[in-house]
Amino acid sequence: MAAPEPFWRTKTLGAMTRPEWESLCDGCGRCCLHKLRDEETEALRWTKVACRLLDGQSCQCRNYANRKSVVPDCVKLTPAKVASIDWLPPTCAYRLLAEGRDLPWWHPLVSGDPETVHQVGVSVRGRVVAEREAGALEENTVAWPGGWPKAARPMPRLLRA
Repeated sequence: MAAPEPFWRTKTLGAMTRPEWESLCDGCGRCCLHKLRDEETEALRWTKVACRLLDGQSCQCRNYANRKSVVPDCVKLTPAKVASIDWLPPTCAYRLLAEGRDLPWWHPLVSGDPETVHQVGVSVRGRVVAEREAGALEENTVAWPGGWPKAARPMPRLLRA
């Protein structure tokens, strides 16, 4: 008897329970990096500057429950927002599922290990600058948050005999 399909393959983002929705976050911290948008071209540029609430080691928010009161421009993701914003990293589970794609092998829900996101280089662990120490955002632009690390690229599915 085959195991039941995981919830992220059978439910839409809007149909997920709160715990299911929250479990989609892989804990990479990329969405908590400051981003710059060119006023003329609308082009997005990533920085390595972390939100003041992001713990650069654990890649978790230090005050998740109250983040909106501490950082008013923090964006609370919803299915509608996921569908309309363009700055979620390409590795983000919310973005992947909204695009009709599956979770990658290193996602904690698939691997069963919250460390795989760090081991394959998806997370911001050890690569960020604290907001208060950064200086000008323009001097801290980087490309890596907008791409897939080589070790994290999707693995081909094995064909079953």
